[in-house]
Order: sequence, then C-alpha cells, then structure tokens
Amino acid sequence: MRVLGIDPGTAITGYGVVEEVGGDLRPLTFGVIRTPADRPLPVRLRTIYQAVKALVTEWEPAAAAVEELFFSSNVRTAMSVGQARGVVLLALADAGLTVAEYTPLAVKQAVTGYGNADKAQMQEMVRLLLGLAEVPRPDDAADALAVAICHLHSARLTALSDASSPSSRGAR
Repeated sequence: MRVLGIDPGTAITGYGVVEEVGGDLRPLTFGVIRTPADRPLPVRLRTIYQAVKALVTEWEPAAAAVEELFFSSNVRTAMSVGQARGVVLLALADAGLTVAEYTPLAVKQAVTGYGNADKAQMQEMVRLLLGLAEVPRPDDAADALAVAICHLHSARLTALSDASSPSSRGAR
C-alpha cells in the first residue's frame, strides 16, 4: 500500500510518500511545501492545495494520512494551521482519497512505541524504519513520513483484526 502522509502548516507543510511492500517500508519521496510569509493567506492556502494535488497526481497513493491539530496556547497559530489542514483535506477529498487523521500522540505511539517520545526519538525511528542514511530534513518532512508510517501500521493492525474476527470467518 502506498500512503501520502501530511504534516500541515501554513508556512511549511511536510509531506512524505511511503510504500509497504511485503512488510517492508520504502520511502518514495518526502519534502516540504513552503509558502512565503509576505503573501496573502488565500494565496498561501492555494499554493498548499495545488502542491498537494500535484503530489497525489504524481505518486498515486492509495490513501492519505494527516496529522490532527495539536492546540497549544497560541490561538493565532492554531487557526492558521487549521486553515492549512482544511485545504489539505479538501485537496485529498477532491482526489478521491480515503483520509485518516492521527493525533501527534498516536503517531508517536505507532512509530516509537512510546506516546511521549521526543522529536529526536521520532526522527531516529523514522530513519531506522525507512532504512535512510540520515534523519529526514526538515523536521516537517520527517513528521509527515511518521504520519504515513502510522497509517501503514494502523492499516496492518486493522487488516489483522478484520481477518481474525468471527464475522470474517463466517461465524454468526
């Protein structure tokens, strides 16, 4: 399965495409979408929307995963990130993709096994899981790869659970 992971932000939106083949994870691409701070917000949001649509067209993921908004004390930042998330979700919906959303805690738990892992632990686990020589940079790209990995792990667990449920074996 090929998954597009997104770590949304207005200034920087991280993305990563990860494919699982035979139980192995392979990074296909990762990076960031940057929008200039001196541009009006609607123009920045359009840039994010168009870039996400282009990623979907180029990489043809089977699903997408987006990090949920973590609300901190800065309401202005939260609103801005929320708007970026909105256009990301719209671009993915327009492309007809199934979209899963994960909290930062769920992503950390899925990638490191520890919900309170710090950024360095997360990045190192992303590097190890994907067999990369270096930690992906910038941080937003590593975070997006982690979201994609989280979805792949979640999908695998869901498939195992579905396969072992009584209804999947014909029991009533």
